Amino acid sequence: MENQVNKSSSHAVYSLKLHIVFVTKYRRKTLTPELLDYLREAFAEILEGWRCTLLEFGGEADHVHLLVEIHPALNISTLINNLKTASARRARNRFAEHLKPFYWKPYFWHRAYYVGSVGGATLETVRRYVESQGTQEKPRKAQQPA
Repeated sequence: MENQVNKSSSHAVYSLKLHIVFVTKYRRKTLTPELLDYLREAFAEILEGWRCTLLEFGGEADHVHLLVEIHPALNISTLINNLKTASARRARNRFAEHLKPFYWKPYFWHRAYYVGSVGGATLETVRRYVESQGTQEKPRKAQQPA
């Protein structure tokens, strides 16, 4: 596993990564390889505007997965709604003829989504670390006389 890289702002040090899944409306198999390539670029551009980074992208004919790095001041539900709206608009404009047989209304993504936090340590590792806090006195360095 690669090293966790922390980012910092004026008041926080953080490493926040999300796994996001969007499913096409009615789970229709509309996502061609060309459309998936287009969505990868669209998501990267949209996320850049939110000061976020698309780390990984993959998908199949009826859903996509995104691994995204975000910053702590972000409202996740607002980001998700913007990602879905902006990517759907772009895809429907660019691939209108391809999508016409699948959707008679301007649909694209299902309204539900999945989002989960991910990191370099397992939940059990973090749980053990938190539980162990304060259980042992750590030796302190002696202060050097001035």
